[in-house]
Amino acid sequence: MTSATLKTTPLYDEHQRLAAKMVDFAGWFMPIQYPTGINQEHLAVRQGVGMFDVSHMGELRISGQGALEFLRFVTLNDPAKLSLGRGQYTMIPNDQGGLIDDAYLYRLAEEEFLLICNAAGDDLVTKHLQTLAQDYDVMLEHESAAWGLIALQGSAAEKTLQPLVETNLSELKKNRIIATGLTNMQVALQVARTGYTGEDGFEILVAAEHTPALWRALEDAGVVPCGLGARDTLRLEAGFPLFGHDFNHTTNPRCSNFGWVVKDKPFYGRESMWDAPCETYLVGLELQGKGVPREGYEVVADGSIIGQLTSGTLSPLTKKGIALARIDAAYKEPTQVVSVRVRGKEIPASVVKPPFY
Repeated sequence: MTSATLKTTPLYDEHQRLAAKMVDFAGWFMPIQYPTGINQEHLAVRQGVGMFDVSHMGELRISGQGALEFLRFVTLNDPAKLSLGRGQYTMIPNDQGGLIDDAYLYRLAEEEFLLICNAAGDDLVTKHLQTLAQDYDVMLEHESAAWGLIALQGSAAEKTLQPLVETNLSELKKNRIIATGLTNMQVALQVARTGYTGEDGFEILVAAEHTPALWRALEDAGVVPCGLGARDTLRLEAGFPLFGHDFNHTTNPRCSNFGWVVKDKPFYGRESMWDAPCETYLVGLELQGKGVPREGYEVVADGSIIGQLTSGTLSPLTKKGIALARIDAAYKEPTQVVSVRVRGKEIPASVVKPPFY
């Protein structure tokens, strides 16, 4: 795609104003970093508060008498366990033992849910669910274009956001979502205490046309704008997977530390996933020597290649090389020592259970 054909979020002009470095991400023109740089943006979140434009992600509203039954079948976690106003991390299986995408699901009302998926999976997820919904009393509304989404992350997130909203945020527990509004503005918000960085924080849904006003209000409150580069290093330090890298359409999530998501219930494609042997396993690796691990680097043990890295970086916080890797299941236990080939050199690495900090 050329820059002229890429989609833009409601915050495109804000990124231009802030001199962000823009890149093609899943067909969207998105900021990879601002002039402060990825490391400084990363540390701003770890030590204070930062914000991310994640308006490119997909939103799908699912409602009707059959909504719960439908979602129990098309997702791997169990939405029946969601009380009103709660959310859960989940995955959407295909019929080959792999995944269509991972997602976050919120229960807004007894028969109304909001599913937020990755930008790259938005169209695929929507079409897949529309096909399966034909057998259920359910309504699907694709709302991605209507919303902006800002992720406010860091230990100072609550203190920073509180003066701007009408709700007492100290009462909003983790994985909960609430409807509120901006103080002194007639702007409705949906605020969820969730995130993708390992820190406390909020993901804030706001009508597309009001997203720049919210962004500027947060900026005026001292929040550091952060790009997708820092979002990636932060999520990797926290040990969170990135779909399309650590998971894809062929990987079985049961063969990873995220097997807990796959609940023992009927679901689409269960036969292909449930009894499949785990010949490989997704693990965390921490390099014991100097080197920057990158996606695709080989993992070796006992003189043989046993897998490859699915994500990797130099941790801005610990200054250690960290990675997620899919390796032979025989080496999956923590404290195992393997090696990663970095620029032709084999660097010892420990198998660890994330997070990495």
